[in-house]
Parts: sequence; C-alpha cells; structure tokens
Amino acid sequence: MLRRRARYALLATGVAACAAATVVEPRAAASSASQVWPPFVLVTGLLLVGMVAAADGVFLAMGTRASRLPGGGLTLFLALLLLVAATTAVLNLDTAVVFLTPILIQAARERRLDERPFLYGSVFMVNAASLLLPGANLTNLLVLSGEHVSGGLFALRMLPASLSAIAITAAVLVVWFYRPLRARSRPVAIAPRRLRLGLGLLGTGVAAALVIALRAPALPVLAVGLALAGVAVLRRQVRPAVILGVVNPAVLCGLFGVAVGLGALARVWTAPQSLLSSAGRWGTAAIGAAASVAVNNLPAAVLFAPHMPPHPRALLLGLNLGPSLAVTGSLSAVLWMQVARRAEATPNARTYSLIGIVLAPLSIAAALALTLVFAPAGF
Repeated sequence: MLRRRARYALLATGVAACAAATVVEPRAAASSASQVWPPFVLVTGLLLVGMVAAADGVFLAMGTRASRLPGGGLTLFLALLLLVAATTAVLNLDTAVVFLTPILIQAARERRLDERPFLYGSVFMVNAASLLLPGANLTNLLVLSGEHVSGGLFALRMLPASLSAIAITAAVLVVWFYRPLRARSRPVAIAPRRLRLGLGLLGTGVAAALVIALRAPALPVLAVGLALAGVAVLRRQVRPAVILGVVNPAVLCGLFGVAVGLGALARVWTAPQSLLSSAGRWGTAAIGAAASVAVNNLPAAVLFAPHMPPHPRALLLGLNLGPSLAVTGSLSAVLWMQVARRAEATPNARTYSLIGIVLAPLSIAAALALTLVFAPAGF
C-alpha cells in the first residue's frame, strides 16, 4: 500500500536499527526481539486471513446487504460502522481499513449520499474498535506482551473501554455529519451477493477463536493464514502478487527492525518509563495520545513498554484512540488515505484533525472513566 520507495526506505531503516541494536546492546536487542516477534507474527496471520476473506467476497457481501437495509443514510451509516468495528476486532484495524473503506465509499455512492461520513467513519471506527481483542492492534500486543492472558480475558477487561469508545465515535460522527446523513435515500435494488461458508468466513471464525482462547495465538493464527492463502492460490482465487501486496513483507520487516531497535533503546534509556511511573492513569492516557501524534503509536508503544507499565490499559487508550488527532498517529490512517484516493475519494488531513480534536479527548475520557467504574483491574 505504501509507495515502493517508502517501503524500501522503511526496510533499510529497520535493518539498520536492528543491526545497530544487536552490535551495541546484544542482550537488550535479544530481549526486545522476544517481546516484538509474536505481535508481528500474529498480525501477519490476520492479514492473510483478511485477504482470503476479501477474495472470498465476505466483506463485499456484508456491504451489499447493508446497502439494501430500509431507512435513510443514518441507518446505513450505523450498520456499516458496526461492520467496521466487528472486522477490526476480529481481524485487525489495518485489514479493516484497507478492505472496508472502498466498500463504505461505494455504498454511499450507490445510495447517492454524501460519502464524507462513510469515508471518515471507516478510519475513526477502526481506532475505536481496536481495543477489544489483542490482535486488533499491534500496540495491544506490544504493551501487554508480558501479561500472558487469553484473548477472552483481555476482551473482558477491555470491554467497557471498547464499547464506550465505539459509542462515542459513532455519536460524534453522527452529530458532525448530521445533515448529510439525514438525506433521503432508497435501498439499492440489486440482489445482494450471497454470503457463503467458504475459506474466508471459515478462516475468520477459526482465527477469532484462536485469538480468544489462546494465551499465545501468534503461531497458530499464522499457520491458519498460510494454509488459507495456499489453498486460495491453488484454487486461483488470489495471485501470489496480491498476497505480497497485502502482507507487504518489506513494511512488516522494516517495522519489526525499528521496533527491535527502539525496544533495545528503551531497555537502556529509562526516561520514557520513568515518565509513566509518576503519571497516574489519566496522565498515562494523555502521554500515550500525545506520543502517538508526535512519533506514531507503534514506536511510542515500544518505547513506553519494554516492561509492563504501571497502568498498561490506560496507556493503550492513549495509543489506540490518540491517533484520531492526526493522520500521522498510526499506520492505519496512512493506509486509509491511500486506499481512499485510489477509490477517487478526497480524504483531508485537516478535516481528520478537526474531527479528531473533538473525538479523541471525549473517547479517551469516556473509556477511562467507564473502565475505572466497571473493570479497574490492570488500569
């Protein structure tokens, strides 16, 4: 999804960072690599599962069904936001934003609605929904790598925060785009694409079950993704070039190298961890949000969490919801802009931040407040 020059620049940076860390601080680099590899392996597996699901027509079938719902633009908008949230939680926010943004845009166009709510709804909802399951966001896995709990327990502890963030995101977007969403529209008359029990739907269910049930689902989910991708290639549902384009090994390897290098740095430079040690829950969330905008949420997660921070889930609220403040805050926002432009939409960084200035503080505050009431453990 990123331009070739940018991909190879990222790969070179990652190799250099990893090599430098290995030479200068080999023990710190080894410790960092042991923390970082499971998240990247899990995300690779989820990307493969998502690619097969897209090739199998799972997302398109759900999108066309939503387009046929009775009611106006508001009903369609909320239904598609629910689809984005579910896909993000089960498969990963990058998968959701890449495969669903074009479907949301197309649904708005088919109903002759203003596409802006659907365009911005896709990217903001993936941030909100990325709190629910470990694999939904790399930051979840990096920050809580030392906790070793099942995905089910993770979801139970994050459920109040995730539901409140999803609800606040939907509410802010509905208020912001109230007039265009109130426009009248008719359901699409075309027959919906059949949602069949194929590789994509089956693989999605298996991957979700593994993430929820296992404490270390990375290798099993990768095995499922590789198996599905292999069968899809043999059936000629997808070409190997498509798989490489979706998984993007150069980007993943580059990010892995950067994460290893930063993790090694964080093990010898303790200032970021010291900052969190005296910040408290609210301060930790604010620091996470500010850091995600300043340096992107992935490197921020690595710097702040070489070891378990005092308030890990409060940090996650900042790292996952803070990127709503600026498109530089997460890789998913960068991918969103590229996918939207290919769909001939007009994403705007200024509009993104104007919405985010309202949305991010509200969603973080509501998520943290609700969690402290219903699930304070680990915050």
